[in-house]
Amino acid sequence: MPRGGHRLGAGRPKGSRSARTLDRERSIKEAAIVLEGILPDAFKGDAHAFLMAVYKDTRNPLKDRLAAATAAIGYEKPRLAAVEHSGEMTLTHEQALAELEKLEEAAFGKAHHAP
Repeated sequence: MPRGGHRLGAGRPKGSRSARTLDRERSIKEAAIVLEGILPDAFKGDAHAFLMAVYKDTRNPLKDRLAAATAAIGYEKPRLAAVEHSGEMTLTHEQALAELEKLEEAAFGKAHHAP
Protein backbone atom coordinates (compact mmCIF):
# COMPACT_ATOMS: atom_id res chain seq x y z
CA MET A 1 0.00 0.00 0.00
CA PRO A 2 1.45 3.41 -0.90
CA ARG A 3 2.41 5.72 1.95
CA GLY A 4 0.11 8.62 2.71
CA GLY A 5 -2.57 7.43 0.35
CA HIS A 6 -6.29 7.25 1.05
CA ARG A 7 -7.16 4.27 3.22
CA LEU A 8 -10.63 2.83 3.17
CA GLY A 9 -12.18 2.06 6.53
CA ALA A 10 -9.41 3.70 8.55
CA GLY A 11 -10.71 5.21 11.78
CA ARG A 12 -14.23 6.12 12.74
CA PRO A 13 -16.55 8.19 10.54
CA LYS A 14 -16.29 11.95 10.83
CA GLY A 15 -18.62 13.35 13.48
CA SER A 16 -19.15 10.05 15.30
CA ARG A 17 -18.33 9.83 19.00
CA SER A 18 -15.36 7.89 20.32
CA ALA A 19 -15.79 4.96 22.69
CA ARG A 20 -14.40 7.11 25.49
CA THR A 21 -16.98 9.85 24.87
CA LEU A 22 -19.80 7.32 24.70
CA ASP A 23 -18.62 5.74 27.96
CA ARG A 24 -18.46 9.15 29.69
CA GLU A 25 -21.95 10.08 28.45
CA ARG A 26 -23.30 6.72 29.66
CA SER A 27 -21.73 7.28 33.11
CA ILE A 28 -23.24 10.76 33.32
CA LYS A 29 -26.68 9.46 32.39
CA GLU A 30 -26.43 6.69 35.00
CA ALA A 31 -25.37 9.20 37.66
CA ALA A 32 -28.25 11.48 36.68
CA ILE A 33 -30.73 8.60 37.07
CA VAL A 34 -29.37 7.79 40.55
CA LEU A 35 -29.44 11.45 41.60
CA GLU A 36 -32.94 11.94 40.19
CA GLY A 37 -34.09 9.06 42.40
CA ILE A 38 -32.50 10.63 45.48
CA LEU A 39 -33.45 14.25 44.78
CA PRO A 40 -36.34 14.43 42.32
CA ASP A 41 -36.57 17.72 40.37
CA ALA A 42 -33.37 18.98 42.01
CA PHE A 43 -31.47 19.51 38.78
CA LYS A 44 -33.90 21.31 36.54
CA GLY A 45 -31.56 23.80 34.90
CA ASP A 46 -29.04 23.75 37.76
CA ALA A 47 -25.89 22.30 36.24
CA HIS A 48 -23.65 23.34 39.11
CA ALA A 49 -25.75 21.45 41.67
CA PHE A 50 -25.65 18.42 39.41
CA LEU A 51 -21.87 18.59 39.07
CA MET A 52 -21.48 18.94 42.83
CA ALA A 53 -23.67 15.91 43.43
CA VAL A 54 -21.64 13.87 40.94
CA TYR A 55 -18.23 14.68 42.42
CA LYS A 56 -19.41 14.26 46.01
CA ASP A 57 -20.99 10.84 45.38
CA THR A 58 -18.31 8.26 46.22
CA ARG A 59 -20.21 5.58 44.28
CA ASN A 60 -19.22 7.27 41.01
CA PRO A 61 -15.92 6.29 39.40
CA LEU A 62 -13.03 8.56 40.37
CA LYS A 63 -12.44 9.71 36.77
CA ASP A 64 -16.08 10.89 36.52
CA ARG A 65 -15.87 12.61 39.90
CA LEU A 66 -12.69 14.41 38.84
CA ALA A 67 -14.28 15.52 35.57
CA ALA A 68 -17.29 16.92 37.44
CA ALA A 69 -15.08 18.67 40.00
CA THR A 70 -12.96 20.17 37.24
CA ALA A 71 -16.04 21.52 35.50
CA ALA A 72 -17.52 22.89 38.75
CA ILE A 73 -14.46 24.53 40.29
CA GLY A 74 -14.71 27.64 38.11
CA TYR A 75 -18.05 28.39 39.76
CA GLU A 76 -16.89 27.64 43.30
CA LYS A 77 -13.52 29.38 43.54
CA PRO A 78 -12.59 32.61 41.79
CA ARG A 79 -9.55 32.47 39.57
CA LEU A 80 -6.61 34.58 40.58
CA ALA A 81 -6.11 37.52 38.30
CA ALA A 82 -2.82 39.08 37.35
CA VAL A 83 -2.33 42.40 39.10
CA GLU A 84 -0.27 45.08 37.46
CA HIS A 85 1.89 47.29 39.65
CA SER A 86 0.36 50.74 39.70
CA GLY A 87 2.84 52.62 41.90
CA GLU A 88 6.18 54.14 41.13
CA MET A 89 9.41 52.65 42.44
CA THR A 90 11.08 55.31 44.59
CA LEU A 91 13.90 53.23 46.13
CA THR A 92 16.54 51.06 44.58
CA HIS A 93 17.08 47.58 45.99
CA GLU A 94 20.20 48.78 47.87
CA GLN A 95 18.33 51.75 49.35
CA ALA A 96 15.49 49.50 50.51
CA LEU A 97 18.01 47.16 52.23
CA ALA A 98 19.66 50.14 53.97
CA GLU A 99 16.25 51.34 55.22
CA LEU A 100 15.46 47.84 56.48
CA GLU A 101 18.78 47.69 58.36
CA LYS A 102 18.02 51.06 60.01
CA LEU A 103 14.62 49.79 61.13
CA GLU A 104 16.15 46.58 62.51
CA GLU A 105 18.83 48.52 64.40
CA ALA A 106 16.17 50.76 65.92
CA ALA A 107 14.09 47.76 66.96
CA PHE A 108 16.77 45.26 68.03
CA GLY A 109 20.02 47.20 68.42
CA LYS A 110 23.32 46.68 66.66
CA ALA A 111 23.93 43.27 68.33
CA HIS A 112 21.20 41.78 66.16
CA HIS A 113 23.28 42.00 62.96
CA ALA A 114 25.91 39.45 62.02
CA PRO A 115 29.51 40.80 61.71
